[in-house]
Amino acid sequence: MVRCWKRSGNHLEEAQCTDAGPDVGSPHSHFPHKAFWVSLSALLLLLIGVLGLAGHLGLSRADSQPSQVVRITAIDQTGLLINQSAVVDQQNDLVTFSVTSAANQTSTVLFDVNHGLICYRPVDQDGCFLQTMEQSDYDNVNPLLQESTHKTHFQLSVNATQRQTAFLGVLGASEVNASSLEDPVQAMCQDRSVHWTRRAEGPGKQRLVYFCIDICFPSNICVSVCFYYLPE
Repeated sequence: MVRCWKRSGNHLEEAQCTDAGPDVGSPHSHFPHKAFWVSLSALLLLLIGVLGLAGHLGLSRADSQPSQVVRITAIDQTGLLINQSAVVDQQNDLVTFSVTSAANQTSTVLFDVNHGLICYRPVDQDGCFLQTMEQSDYDNVNPLLQESTHKTHFQLSVNATQRQTAFLGVLGASEVNASSLEDPVQAMCQDRSVHWTRRAEGPGKQRLVYFCIDICFPSNICVSVCFYYLPE
């Protein structure tokens, strides 16, 4: 409160008066100070929310990185062009080959590196065939996983390409329930019988080779995987 004085005759008398400014002790004097901190707090919360949303969106984009389609071309032993494609999923360590035969039939081969499995789904068969990956399989498929981000076409050299043949015996008595398999193989082999296979030296003259699938890798190796059924 501010005191005011007025002259009355020869002496001063105290009189009531009002001050234009707010009283220092009044609650209203703290309002601008309080409003400033409230506004600052709201602004900081908004900034934290925006930064958190941006970080979440960035992680979502990284997690949803699309698969890369890679082409592999080579010349076979007869001089014909081999043209294959592979879908490379680096996030899940999956490589899926689409292999087209001379009869224009396309089979699918899945390399599931995380679970160490190869799954073959031939177009002219009613089943899927599983094989555990060996070290040579890892060596052949790793270049695709490592280089597909900056290279989408691999041209294999005619002179440097090595050709191999692998025989897999189908274990007919060991049919697998597809629902017990991991998601990539399970999705690939829906409504198909699934059988394990094992690598062998060859079927021998008494056994018939049923089909072969040719797969070419960026490491200048083409493998012809041939299947035959083992006796029960």
